[in-house]
Amino acid sequence: MPIVSSKGIGVYTGIFGEKELKHLLRRTRFGIRKSDLTAYNGQTLNQVLSSILIQSPEPSPPLNHYENIIQPQYKESAIPFGTTWVNTTPQFPEINFHKINSFRGWLAINYHKDTTITEKMALFLHSFIPISHDVNDPRFLYRNYKMLRTNALGNFKTVIKSSLLDSGVLKYLNGDVNQKNAPDENLARELQELFTLGKGFTPIYNESDVKEAAKVLTGYTIDRTTGFVVFNPNRHDTTNKTFSSYYNNNVIAGKTGTAGQDELDDLVNMIFQKDDVALHFCRKLYGFFVYYDIDSTIEANVIVPLANIMRSNNYEILPVIQALFASEHFYDTDVYGSHIKSPVDIIFGQYQEMEIALPDNSDILKQYEIYSDMFAGSFLLRQLPYDPPSVSGWEAYYQKPLMHENWITTDTIANRNKYAVGLLIGYTKRSFKIQVDTINYTKGFLNPSDPNKLIDDALGFLHTIPATAELKTYLKSILLFGQSQDYYWTNAWNDHINSPNDAAKKKLVSDLLFAFYKYILELAEYQLM
Repeated sequence: MPIVSSKGIGVYTGIFGEKELKHLLRRTRFGIRKSDLTAYNGQTLNQVLSSILIQSPEPSPPLNHYENIIQPQYKESAIPFGTTWVNTTPQFPEINFHKINSFRGWLAINYHKDTTITEKMALFLHSFIPISHDVNDPRFLYRNYKMLRTNALGNFKTVIKSSLLDSGVLKYLNGDVNQKNAPDENLARELQELFTLGKGFTPIYNESDVKEAAKVLTGYTIDRTTGFVVFNPNRHDTTNKTFSSYYNNNVIAGKTGTAGQDELDDLVNMIFQKDDVALHFCRKLYGFFVYYDIDSTIEANVIVPLANIMRSNNYEILPVIQALFASEHFYDTDVYGSHIKSPVDIIFGQYQEMEIALPDNSDILKQYEIYSDMFAGSFLLRQLPYDPPSVSGWEAYYQKPLMHENWITTDTIANRNKYAVGLLIGYTKRSFKIQVDTINYTKGFLNPSDPNKLIDDALGFLHTIPATAELKTYLKSILLFGQSQDYYWTNAWNDHINSPNDAAKKKLVSDLLFAFYKYILELAEYQLM
């Protein structure tokens, strides 16, 4: 159902309680814990925003965790176990796979541990300025992620310029083979169509603008040793580049020698003179964090004002997200539970919400492999960072009319449920048990011995949409194991708490809680946030 809201980006002045806090945290982070609600309890909206709309510290780079699982002939003397590979020229392409897994395990750790919006903003930027591991150099993935993360709350113009000089972007979009004698238009096209201006709106740039931009971007290559982008003046088109009326027939003067690099600045400056850049960014931002369907009312009341804020702040990102997450529109009734969780949201969210224990860095092989499993889960649900299905990213962020409904198919909904239940069942990897501890988890609720209170608290935390009386009645029948009196569950729970080493009493409670949480996690409501 579409959001029906006439509210705009005026500052929200209503109640900011637990409901509003959970809504804000779910949309800006990869899952929340009960302890987060306690930590932020009593704080105002502005106080919470000041804690989460900040740049989190840069993490140490990914490490060689794979030394003991590769064949001896592929061991790199310059990269001992436990040291980073990100600044070393790959010696054996045969182990790039392991370095990519190292990157993904490390990325999963960052996603899981971040308590700010930084990681989610980095994924947002990656969603429409994507590259893939197909670039076949793990260093490119790390450097691209680092660039996006560093600028996630910074300046969007800097993001675009940095992307044009990013080895991963250049390689992924053939920019490294774009030269004056054999121009390649791929990067120039996506720069305008995907990264900055969008498509489907008029007036808009045309094919001649793509061709001229491609000429501007000639001459850039990648140093095979360092993996960084370099400029080769001999490959650069030094002719003048004349653009269409959309760009006011602007001419970028051709430059020779190393001055040819200055044309890239000229191109970016020309593009950012168009109001469409801020509009495109704000539509993408809204679709990623709020809702995918932007009608004329939301366009006028939310998108246009946010774009004005962005332009008036010289394309700084932070003022835009501050206005969005403090707005009366964001806390309008229709927005709650309107968003289908992405695969990354639902996988990482369950680990957080159900407080699943994960290994620390005392054994990095174990840690990296188990954290990588989180991305194995999101891949099963059709979203793996740094493996988008196309240069456009994931269909859920651009393919109309379904947009985020593309996440749900008969295949993926079954796999979502299987994964959720699989974490309840648990599995062991490298002698580490990954499983929801349902009893300890349930102890975290206020009064778990009361089945009515437990049902209210569990649904209130794990679901966004208010529960029906019928659902509560059914869940109660699970806890009571078909009995009619509340004391059946109360006695079972208290008996276990009083005799924690009694295997039979523990098994009874565990079995009831397994069925209880299984039903909650398999409901359609759990897919929404």
